[in-house]
Order: sequence, then C-alpha cells, then structure tokens
Amino acid sequence: MRPVHALSALIATPHSAHPGTRTTWQRKAWRAGLALALWGGSAWVQAQAPTPSPGDSLTPIHGPGNGAIALPALGETSGQDLSAAAERKLGDRIMRSILSDPDVLDDPMLVEYLDVLWQSLLTSARQRGDITSELDQSHAWEPFLVRDRSVNAFALPGGYIGVHLGLIAMTSTPDELASVLAHELSHVTQRHIARMIGQQSRTSWVGIASLLLGMLAASRNPAAAQAMIYGGQAVAIQGQLNFSRDMEREADRVGFGVLNDAGYDPGGMALMFEHLQQASRLNDDGSYPYLRTHPLTTERIGDARARLGVGGWDAARMALSIGPGSSRLAAWHALMAARSRVLMDTRSIAQENLVGLTPKAGSPALVATATHYTRAVALQRSGALAKAQQALDDARNAGKTLPADQQAVLQRVLWLTQAEAQLQGQQAEAAAQTLARGAVAGSADGDQTSRPTVRFVVRSVVRLEARPELLLAARAALALPEPPNRQAVLNDAAARLQTHLSVHAHDAAAWSLLSSVWQRLNQPIRAVRADAEASAALGDLTGAIDRVIGAQRRFRQPDAASIIELSVMDSRLRAWQRQWREDVRDDGGR
Repeated sequence: MRPVHALSALIATPHSAHPGTRTTWQRKAWRAGLALALWGGSAWVQAQAPTPSPGDSLTPIHGPGNGAIALPALGETSGQDLSAAAERKLGDRIMRSILSDPDVLDDPMLVEYLDVLWQSLLTSARQRGDITSELDQSHAWEPFLVRDRSVNAFALPGGYIGVHLGLIAMTSTPDELASVLAHELSHVTQRHIARMIGQQSRTSWVGIASLLLGMLAASRNPAAAQAMIYGGQAVAIQGQLNFSRDMEREADRVGFGVLNDAGYDPGGMALMFEHLQQASRLNDDGSYPYLRTHPLTTERIGDARARLGVGGWDAARMALSIGPGSSRLAAWHALMAARSRVLMDTRSIAQENLVGLTPKAGSPALVATATHYTRAVALQRSGALAKAQQALDDARNAGKTLPADQQAVLQRVLWLTQAEAQLQGQQAEAAAQTLARGAVAGSADGDQTSRPTVRFVVRSVVRLEARPELLLAARAALALPEPPNRQAVLNDAAARLQTHLSVHAHDAAAWSLLSSVWQRLNQPIRAVRADAEASAALGDLTGAIDRVIGAQRRFRQPDAASIIELSVMDSRLRAWQRQWREDVRDDGGR
C-alpha cells in the first residue's frame, strides 16, 4: 500500500485499466474515504449547513452551491494512532458508500472461494498472535470482489479487503492468490492504515485536499481536475515513500509467515512477485495497479526468495512449470480463475474472444477443463445457453482423467453453473432437478480436505447448505409454476434462508430473496422487514429507514402474529436512525 494509507484503494484509482476513467464504485469510495479520512485525523473547517432529513440523499462532499465543503486544516496532525474502534467505523462508512455499486460483485461461487482462502489465513494470523483480541472483535475481516480486469487488491480501514477479478484471473495457483491476501491482511494486522491516518503530515493533507478540490472541479473541467488530483498525489506519495516501503517490507515478512502457517506453499509469494514483474515489463499499460500501489523493488523480491531457503526458489519455479497441482484447491482455483476471466470484463469484444477458446494440444487435463469452463460461462453470459451446455459437457469429459478429489470439485462447479444457466433460460423446474441430482450424487461423501495443513473444507458435488446452492434453490422456488406443493417449497426456502441469515446477518442477496419468498407466501410485514434489511446490508440506510416507516404507517392495526415482527422492525429502525445521524454528523452536517 502506498501513502496516503487511509486512502489506499483511492490512491490507486488513477492507475486503472482504463486511463482517464473511473468506475462508479471508485468515485463513491473517493467521496466516502476522503471525507472520513479527514474526519478520522484532522480538525475540520466547517461552514453551517442544514441537517438533512433521514429520507434525503446523503453525499459526504457537497459541490458548488450545494452547501458546505469541509476541508482540513493543513497544518493539523494527530498525535496518536487511530483506535481500532475508530478505524472500524471509518471502514464501515466507506463500505456503506460503495457496497450498492454493481462493480462490487456478489458472485456466490467466487465469493465462496475467496472466503475459503481468507478464512484459512485469518485462522493462521490468530494462532500466530498477529490478530489481537481487541482487533479481532473490532474489525470486520471481510473480503469483497470488484468487477475490474486490472490486477489489484487493497486493504480498507476496519479489515475490509478488496480483490479485483483481474487478480484472480491472472494467478496460476491458489498459493499466489493467498499470498496477496496474506500481504493485505498483514497491512491491517500491523495497523499500517491506522498508523498512517494517525500520523498524517502536512504533505499528506496536500494530497487529500487536492483530491477533494479535483472532484469539485470535475463538473466544470475534467481534464484540469485530473491534473490537479494527480499532481497532489505525487506530492503526497513522494513525501512519504520511505515509510511506505518500510510498511511493504513488514507486510511481506508477516504475510509470508501467515501464508506458510496456513499451509500454503510459501513459494506462492515469490512466484506472484515474479509474475507481476514480468507482466509489467511486457505490458505497462496501467493494467497492473498493484505494482504501483505496492512497488516491487529488487530488495523485496530478493527477500521473498531468500525466505524460501536454499533451493526453495528453484523448487517453487519447478513446481509451477510442471503445471497445476493435484489437490482439490488447485482445481477449484483453476475454475474460479476461469470464471473471473469472463466476469471481469463485460465488453462484447472481450466476451467474443472467450466464446471461441479451445484447449491447446497437449494441455494438462485441468487446464483443458478450465478452458472449456471459460467458454461455457462466456456463452452463458451471451445468452447462447444450448452452446453453453455443450461446453459444460466438454469440461466434464476433459476432467474424466483428473484425480477423484478434483473431479468432485469440478462436478459441483458444473452442476451449479448448469442450474444457473437453466434459471437464466426460465427453466426453474430443470434447475431444481439439477440441484437435487447434484445433492444426491454427493450425499455419500463426507467432509474432506485437499491438503491436511490447509484449513478449509470442500465437500463433494452439490452442498445444499452452502451459499451458492442456497441462493440458487431460493431463486428456483420463486420461479416455479403453481404446483400443488409450491407453498411447501417456498416455506422450505424461507426456513433455509432464515437459518443462513441468523449467522450471516449482512447477506443482502439472501435478505432480498427472503423478502420475495415472504411476499409470495402472503407475509407482507415480513417481506418489508427483509427488504429493509437488504437495503441496510447494501449501505442504504435511508432506504431501510423509509421502508420501515412506511410499514409502520401501513400496518397500524396488526394482528397478534405481526406485532412481534413490527417490534423487531422498530428496534432495527432505531439502530439505523442512530447510525444515520452519526454518518450525517461525521460528514459535517449540523
């Protein structure tokens, strides 16, 4: 991560895959991150501004003619690091600003895979003592996906880690991807973000103020605004470069230990460095912002190789040259990297290039399988569902020579993708049958791990309790025609979603599906409550508040069964209103 660390992801924005442009989620992150970084470590210069009502649109930074602009006093610094609780509050605020953006992607299969890697690293960091009890309780420790073809990852305050699909797509092994996650995790556990926010110098505020002023100028002169933003960043980055390199070295060292203790191949970090270095030499077009926000010096690369010991680096390179491994995790990574290649770039020209992919002669079975799967997902996304099914069959045939453990992973991914395509083609009954067949095929297999030292579990074939299956099954239940037992199917979907949400209370997709299920079951109050929870999970507090207030007005004389639900909604309403008022205050509202 580069300075200013409070804005780690934001500083990386100008080096996107599309120079001169910014995705919507990045613009939102700039607004929230900038305003809140200032809130976290400076004295504000505030003009009077009216406090908006809970139903108004919240924008942390107001443009000309729209109220106050809060800029930092450039000479002010904080004398201490940001507390863990304050850092989490800052991270939550940033996430509420960007979660609803479509470029923050919730693809259940990819999210599940990313979370498996992440949880194994978290367990390692906890056992090593890198995550203290205070930090563990205060931080979110949540990764999220960004639909972007650039190779990047970043840490936000509060333990949120953003991962671009381009990064997953370019990694050859799970160990390489895990090495990046371990590095970003270590930025958080070593309090690099909090330390930078708490020790901001005058130079740092120059960069922050330039970003603020650049955004305000963008509506009048985008070119001048871009120059202003870039110029201010250059000053801030140059002023603290040495400190940033120290943090990078520390994150490398601690991350290496986390990676190794989690059971991953420690050569993954050195291999990742080599891939990034080679890629930057061949194609320095801005598609590798990770190289700029995490500069690869000769010293860092040498340190990564030295940690492997005598012969370790040669062994790591040899293992990579042989091809993908035989573990379940290797197969899962190959398939999810293939899926990322399709989902990271929605342009028609990109999809056209993928639908014509064929394995090269002599390709290892897993590589051939992943190639067919890439084509299948691309065809599905383009609406060619019959051809997509043929590509899935090709992937299944190519995987017949894989080890049994890898075939189990392959079959599950193929069943899920087939059900996904059937729902897309409005074949709800076929999708439900596909999920049922997959569940029966895997019912005889117990929990197994692909490598005893890696702390994760991948069961065989379809797992009805897993999130991808759960969401697909709920979608299928909602799309089914009107059979005599449809209500029983919907009741089952509601029960399973509620069980899931009792553990994963911030799952917006599950809440949204539960709302639709309750609506079909003629439970309007429950439907409204679930819809409000979905809005809140996406960071839309005003939407959640409006929905509950509307329900309270609509159901003034509830029956006995509805009183409990309305009581829960009232409790949630007060919590959301309290959070909304804090956000307005932190944003400079009076």
